[in-house]
Amino acid sequence: MGDLVQGLFPAAVSPEFELADSPCAWDAHQRLWWLLWSQCPGIGVQRLRRLLLVPGGLEAAWLYPVDQLAARMGWPRSLGQAVDQFRSRWGSDPLPRLAREGQGGRCVLLPGDRRWPEAIEALDRPPPALYWRGRGSLWAPLARRRAVAVVGTRRPSSHGLLMASRIGAALAAAGWPVVSGLAEGIDGAAHQGCLAAGGAPVGVLGTPLDRTYPRHHHALQQQVARQGLLLSEWPVGAPVRPGHFASRNRLQVALARALVLVECPLASGALHSADLAWAQGLPLWVVPADAARLSALGSNQLLARGATPLLTAADLIDQLGPGPLAGGPWPALAAAELDLAETAAGAMAADGRTADGRATGERPGADVPFRAMAAAAPAVGPRPPGRLAAAGRHLLAAVGAGASLEQICQTLGQPAEQLAPALLDLELAGLLQAEPGLRWRPAARLKQPGPA
Repeated sequence: MGDLVQGLFPAAVSPEFELADSPCAWDAHQRLWWLLWSQCPGIGVQRLRRLLLVPGGLEAAWLYPVDQLAARMGWPRSLGQAVDQFRSRWGSDPLPRLAREGQGGRCVLLPGDRRWPEAIEALDRPPPALYWRGRGSLWAPLARRRAVAVVGTRRPSSHGLLMASRIGAALAAAGWPVVSGLAEGIDGAAHQGCLAAGGAPVGVLGTPLDRTYPRHHHALQQQVARQGLLLSEWPVGAPVRPGHFASRNRLQVALARALVLVECPLASGALHSADLAWAQGLPLWVVPADAARLSALGSNQLLARGATPLLTAADLIDQLGPGPLAGGPWPALAAAELDLAETAAGAMAADGRTADGRATGERPGADVPFRAMAAAAPAVGPRPPGRLAAAGRHLLAAVGAGASLEQICQTLGQPAEQLAPALLDLELAGLLQAEPGLRWRPAARLKQPGPA
């Protein structure tokens, strides 16, 4: 892979990140024709670009006799047959139906759109379209690579989960969108930390938007869509194939200004992302981990080859500075105390259930006006135990006079990837104090609550 680019950031945004809006964006008619052809089996970006050169463009190509079109384009016989079948299903006047079924091409970003990221266009295999759900305003910073990707293994250590959550929260507090793949392990923890801090997570999926993998991330995926942005290069209804999960790595890197690798083994998609980041000259940070752990051999090897070690999330923010969302609608952690009813319950109920086992809606505790409560909360100092949600009281009770993450998991019967972000939230709110060895104890000024 060669020498790795270290985590050194310029003081100001370099010109390649200041992408100006395209002066001639596609109109609605052009967008629909591109969107339609992009869904034809066997037609990728390169073939679409060649179809644009047909006299009359994509619209005229739709009406060409298939044998003439195939001969002109140099297509194999099988592709000509696939195109003929696709056109037959849509008919000679397909745009009214496409506009009706595809909502007029809304929530799809195309290469002719003003916010299409230039770095994605520069990929060897750029997608013909990006389907998205959530806050479309996030495409502005993403087009300029004003985000940070956080990646790692699906089977991390407790230390890796905690660091991913802290990094996600710190980036959110500084106003940086957090890009990850919504996979098990490090990806999910980074997004949970970002969500808990009121940030803007960006989930790059290896499935269409209507699918969830892993399945138990359904609530997390819905929360990312509400608070941030979900995107996929695969249209709704497309089949899911193993290679799709690896191909999303190139999209994560193309949207990011820097990449943080938390923990990964020698054979890992996260290493592929690091390789792509190195090839594009992006800063690469790696969190050091236990040298004896198989889950960290790959990331530790990158450190030995020159990647910049990331010891604390604060070091990353010191280098990055404020992000594009600083002072915007995603408030920094310092601006208001986290509402523990949202953050603790949300982390413990990623599978859509509360701490006591009751089913919830798509957003855990959605009936509570979280932001209003947070704004009315004291700016500093721990919140009295009596005002904690039941989930927060359960978690504090499990900590007791002091406990390790493993002990807390055993007490509550919850996995570490759900509890680590909630423990971080209680720590940031001044209710818990972290100790070496992934242990916590009540903050000095906090009286230990009794069982809820």
